[in-house]
Amino acid sequence: MNRRGLDMETLEAIHTRRSIRKYTDRPVPRELVTELLRAAMSAPSAVNAQPWIFIVVDDRKLLDEVPTFSPYAGMCRDAPLAILVCGDTTLEKAPGYWVQDCSAATQNLLLAAHDAGLGAVWTGIYPRGDRVEGFRKAFGLPEHVIPLAFVPVGYPDQKPGPQERFDKAKIYHNRYGQRRE
Repeated sequence: MNRRGLDMETLEAIHTRRSIRKYTDRPVPRELVTELLRAAMSAPSAVNAQPWIFIVVDDRKLLDEVPTFSPYAGMCRDAPLAILVCGDTTLEKAPGYWVQDCSAATQNLLLAAHDAGLGAVWTGIYPRGDRVEGFRKAFGLPEHVIPLAFVPVGYPDQKPGPQERFDKAKIYHNRYGQRRE
């Protein structure tokens, strides 16, 4: 319990999770990957449609190829695996909400990795057309499956400290521009 009487496990995970871009060569056990995916699939989704598709990538050739069409995913060359998070538009019950649904699943995945002692980083794909097409081609995605995020995962080889990101200047009360005294 913290000073406010709240259980801090979830809040601690949220406040201490950081993007990890350097990994050891230690493999991630398959059972642990399954737990990450279970957490991702526990995310909320519009009308409970769960329009997500996950591709676990541990083929070294594919991991090494990704940075050729996704320039900010260079760290996957050192990661033992990555998870491609996609939205399947044929599963949507609320058209257009697949982005929010898959984003929530990606955040759950990141938090679960952190909780498990793993490092991970969200590399964005959608809505960048060039990246979408690169992933579509490399992973054989049909038109109705849209890649949202590529998440390299592994045991961290770096330990960045937590950052305080709270910014009171970004908070308004009741209306834009109105501050609480």
